[in-house]
Amino acid sequence: MNQEGLPCCTLLLSHRDDFRLCLQLGMALSVCVHQKRLEGCISRTGEEARAGRMGGTSRTPRYQVAPWMGWSNPPSAPSPTYRHPVYVWGRGCAGAVLRICSTLRHRSGPHPLRSDSWLRPVIPTLTRRPGGRDVLRGLRAGDARFLVGWTQSGWGRLCVTWRARRPQSRARATMTVYSLVHLRLVWCCWTLPRWQMNGHKRPLAVWTSATAQWTLKQKKPAELYRIPVSRPPILSGTSLLGKGALSTTSISPKEVMLTSERYGVQRLPFSHVSDSDLTFFEHLIPGRVITDPDELRPFNVDWLQSVRGCSKMLLRPRTAAEVSEILRYCNKRKLAVNPQGGNTGLVGGSVPVFDEIIISTALMNQVISFNSVSGILVCQAGCILENLNQYLEELDFIMPLDLGAKGSCHIGGNVATNAGGLRLLRYGSLRGTVLGLEVVLADGSILNCLASLRKDNTGYDLKQLFIGSEGTLGIITAVSILCPRKPKSVNLVFLGCQSFSQVLGTFTTCKGMLGEILSAYEFMDDKCMKLVENHLKLSKPVTGSPFYILIETSGSNSAHDEEKLNNFLEHVMASGLVTDGTVATEDKKIKMLWSLRERITEALTHDGCVYKYDLSLPVERLYDLVIDTRARLGKTAKNVVGYGHLGDGNLHLNITAESYSHSLLNAIEPFVYEWTAQYNGSISAEHGLGFKKKHYIQYSKPQEAVLLMQQVKAMLDPKGILNPYKTLPASS
Repeated sequence: MNQEGLPCCTLLLSHRDDFRLCLQLGMALSVCVHQKRLEGCISRTGEEARAGRMGGTSRTPRYQVAPWMGWSNPPSAPSPTYRHPVYVWGRGCAGAVLRICSTLRHRSGPHPLRSDSWLRPVIPTLTRRPGGRDVLRGLRAGDARFLVGWTQSGWGRLCVTWRARRPQSRARATMTVYSLVHLRLVWCCWTLPRWQMNGHKRPLAVWTSATAQWTLKQKKPAELYRIPVSRPPILSGTSLLGKGALSTTSISPKEVMLTSERYGVQRLPFSHVSDSDLTFFEHLIPGRVITDPDELRPFNVDWLQSVRGCSKMLLRPRTAAEVSEILRYCNKRKLAVNPQGGNTGLVGGSVPVFDEIIISTALMNQVISFNSVSGILVCQAGCILENLNQYLEELDFIMPLDLGAKGSCHIGGNVATNAGGLRLLRYGSLRGTVLGLEVVLADGSILNCLASLRKDNTGYDLKQLFIGSEGTLGIITAVSILCPRKPKSVNLVFLGCQSFSQVLGTFTTCKGMLGEILSAYEFMDDKCMKLVENHLKLSKPVTGSPFYILIETSGSNSAHDEEKLNNFLEHVMASGLVTDGTVATEDKKIKMLWSLRERITEALTHDGCVYKYDLSLPVERLYDLVIDTRARLGKTAKNVVGYGHLGDGNLHLNITAESYSHSLLNAIEPFVYEWTAQYNGSISAEHGLGFKKKHYIQYSKPQEAVLLMQQVKAMLDPKGILNPYKTLPASS
C-alpha cells in the first residue's frame, strides 16, 4: 500500500548469471476501475534504485500503459545485459489482473526457463490484512531463480518446498530468520511471518540483496507470490485455477496430444483464417487480437491437460457490439468460433478441437448494475465469480453460486454450462436464479432478454434455451441474476462416518433437525482425503473414517443456529451415525475445512491422468457406482474415488492412472454410462457434455429429445460455426 492509499504489486526477476531480458507487461483493471499509472524500473545496483527512488533516474522511465498494452525498454535504449535483479512494480486496483510475458535467453549455458516460456501470474485484490505484518525481506534461497509478485492474504497456503541455504558470511547479505513456513503446493504463496517448515525444526534462513530489502521495505506488500521458472506454469488464459490454486502439472501444452488425433475427429468444412481475416479483426478490435503461438498455448489446452486444439487466433472483445460484429463476419466467412471464459471446464467444451477462432470474454468484466433492494445483479459475462462475490459481500449480499474454481471461472461460462456448485442445496440451480440474459447469436444479432424482473410470464422463456447450451446456440455477453443476502451466521462441521449408509442416515437427520439453515452437505471418501493430504500437504482434522462429511449452516441468528447445530451433533454422535468431528465458526478455520473439499480436483491432477465423471443418481445409489467401478477396473486404475454434493444427488467419480490409456477408457466407458442409465440417472449433473460426453447423450435423453435439440441448433446456427464438435452428436 503506497502513500496515496493505492495497493502496490511488485515483481522481481532475479538471476545470478548474465542474461538478456525482455519484459512485456499489461494490466487489465477490474470492475468500474479506471486505468492506473504504471511505473517501471530497470536497476543495475541498489544504490541507483535508492538514489532514483525506483523511478527517478534516466534508466528508470515512467510509462503510461493502457490495459493489455505491452511495454519494454524505450526504443532508443538497447536491451542491456544484467547481473542484478530487475524490479517492476505498478499501482493497481482491486481485482487487477497482471499479465507478464517473460522472454529470457541465457548467454552462458543451459537455463531452466526456455525462451518460449510464458509466465502469467494473477494479482487479485491487494489489501493489507488488519493487524497483519506486511513487510517481507527474504526473497532468494541458495541458487533459486524465480519470479515473484504480491497477492492478497486469501491466497495463503499455496506453497512449495523451499530449499534454503545459509549465507557463507553475513557480509554477503543480510540474514532474516523466520520461525514458520507454510508448505503446500508446487507453486508458492505464503504469508509472513506465519511460516512452518514441514519436517524441519530449525528456523529458515534466507538472504537477499540490499536493493530487494529497500524495495520491500518501501513498498510493504502484503504477501509474496513465487513462481519457480524451472517449471513454467500452464494457466487457464490469464486466470488462476480453483480457489487460489494453480495448474501445477509439469507437462506443457505442446506435449498434450491433439484432440483430433487422440479421438480421430474429422474437421468439418469450415474456412481457414486468412490474412484478410486478420486485417479485419485488427481493425475491429485493435490491440486485442492474439496470434502469437506462445500466447495461444494456454487457451488451446484445458487445465486437465486432456484435450488440445490448434487455434491460430484469439479475440478479446469488450462489448456485445464487438461480439456481434465478430460473429456476423465469421458467419459470413464460415469461420468456426470457440467461446471461452475462464477455461475451467472439465469436459473439453471450452477449448477448440481444430483451428476455431477463440473468442474470450476475459475483458467483458464490468458490473452493469446492482439493486440493493431486490438483490438483482446485472453484469457482463466475463466477470470472475469470486470477484462478483467480493463485490456483493461489501453490499451484504452473496452470489447464489459457489464453486471450487471460483477464482477463475466466469459467470457467463457458469450459466452456459448450468454449473451447480456448493450452494445449490440452499439457493437452487441457475435456471431459477438467472433472471435474464444478453446473447449474441451466430448471425451477429443481439438477443436482449436481460430482464431484472422476478416474474415475467409473457411468451416463451427464451433464456432457458441458452442456460446449459455450452456456447453452441449463442455467446452469452451479460447476465441478470438474483443474489441472496449474506448470512450473518455461518457454521461448518467436518464429520467422520464408518459407512455410506451412515452418511445417508446423517443426511436424513440433518434435513430434519437443521432444516431452514442447512446450506451445504458434501461427502468425500477416504481416498479423496489421502490424495489431498499426499499431494497438497493439507491435513484433515478427523482421521480413521472411510467417509467424511462437510455440513454448512447459514442463518441470521448465531445463537439460534449454534443451538440447533449442537442438538444435531449430540444426536448423531449418540446414535452412532458419526464417530468423530469438528466444528468451525471462525472464517479462517471455515476456509481451511472447505479447502479440503474444494481442492480434491486439484489433488487428482497430481495423481496422474484423470478420467472424470459427473453424474446424477438416486441418493441411496450414489456410492454403489464407485464400488462397482473399483471392482471392475482392479489394478488397472491407480485410484478410484468418489465425492460430491449429496444434497442434490451429484456424484463426482474420478479414476486416475499413470498415463492415458485407450484400454482403460474402454473399460470405463460405456460401463459408467450404462450403470447410470440403469438407475435412471444423468450422465452430466453440472459439468455439461462438452466434447468428451456428447456421444453418450442417449443414455440420459430419448432420441426424440436429441433430434429436437439438433433442430434448434440448426435453426439458430445453420452454418454450425458456434462451438462445433461439442454437446450434440452430429445430425444425420
